[in-house]
Amino acid sequence: MTAFIHSGMRNGLSTLAGTLLLASLSHGARADFLADSHASFETRNVYFNRDFRDGPSTLQSKREEWAQGLMFRFESGFTPGVVGFGVDLLGMVGVRLDSSPDRAGSGLLPVRSDGRAASEYGKLGVTAKVKFSKTEVKAGSLFPVLPTLRPQDGMILPQTFRGALVTSQDLPGVVLTAGQLDRVKGRNDTSYEPIALNNKNNRFVTNAQGAHLNLVGVDRQVNEHLKVSYHYASLSDVYDQHFIGLTDTRPMAGGTVSSDLRFFSSESQGAAKAGKIHNQSLNGMVGYAAGGHKVSVGYQAMFGESAFPYVEGSDAYLVNYAQIGDFAEAKERSWQMRYDFDFERLGIPGLTFMSRYIDADHAQVAGKTGQEWERNTEMKYVIQSGTFKDVALRVRNATYRSSFSRDADETRILITYTKALW
Repeated sequence: MTAFIHSGMRNGLSTLAGTLLLASLSHGARADFLADSHASFETRNVYFNRDFRDGPSTLQSKREEWAQGLMFRFESGFTPGVVGFGVDLLGMVGVRLDSSPDRAGSGLLPVRSDGRAASEYGKLGVTAKVKFSKTEVKAGSLFPVLPTLRPQDGMILPQTFRGALVTSQDLPGVVLTAGQLDRVKGRNDTSYEPIALNNKNNRFVTNAQGAHLNLVGVDRQVNEHLKVSYHYASLSDVYDQHFIGLTDTRPMAGGTVSSDLRFFSSESQGAAKAGKIHNQSLNGMVGYAAGGHKVSVGYQAMFGESAFPYVEGSDAYLVNYAQIGDFAEAKERSWQMRYDFDFERLGIPGLTFMSRYIDADHAQVAGKTGQEWERNTEMKYVIQSGTFKDVALRVRNATYRSSFSRDADETRILITYTKALW
């Protein structure tokens, strides 16, 4: 598989996709290839404002930008026969609506060498796919959502990866995953770059790059309530990571109790380009929902000598990973209290509310012990009918305070809409 990844992708994904398309037509499968296809158009309008409340005057005091994202997705069907072939396409365009050099760097838009945000940018993802029974192989532009890798998708355009991924559901109640990725295209980037380690607050020696990221996983749905998972990731010459997870949801006392337990164990790998990595993360959340209300409590603890490692630009799969902070410094302990409410109970379907508070201490940063806390509030409304049905408006606010990182207040306003074309 490694040879296939490194030769096929470098020879051009468009050539591979074209070959598969010709193969499908030659098999007389045009009807299945197109009739089973799906296409959609998505628009995202995002306003981002992060106001830093401290720090020297030489540093940027605010990041404030407004941008528009447009995405077209096409997912073909598969050709008939024992082995089916198909192609997926993802076209993306980002447009600047408001920015300036002293406010750039929000992550919405690329920043040019002169410090100005690009007026527009675009990127194209091509994915060839092969299906045998309930096993599917994809090669090209990928968006794998796994405990060990969760691409960032909270801005106008998503982060994507290049590689090959196999997903099999041939065993009842079991999903098997395996793959290798060798490049990443950031949410506000137009070219592929090597996959690197997130190095927030200079936790490691450097944000080391790996030649490839290997992924293996198994998810087992034990029954209608319980799911167990094991996943493994290895960023070459940087770190190895094992994950064990358990989720459980069941009725209790007129409501629903949900449990989400996660354990990670991470170690240096190969040449250890980022220095020694030795981390175990135990984190979980328990919630109770009834009558439109949901109350949750979360706990996250870091053990070992280093912070929690994850891929640069991605979202860490930690229960206390929040709008600004990730609470993943070495030896850090953090608690979360969260409240959700669905206003459908009050006759306003589509309106939801969330508020959470995270408090942490014992964080080891640059040889010192630090504390941090964050408060998030979110209101979301999805229009239920009429001309603007399915248009979603979301307002997110965060307040972050820390003894070792810059204090910040942040507001994001998102207007999103997805339309199925066929």
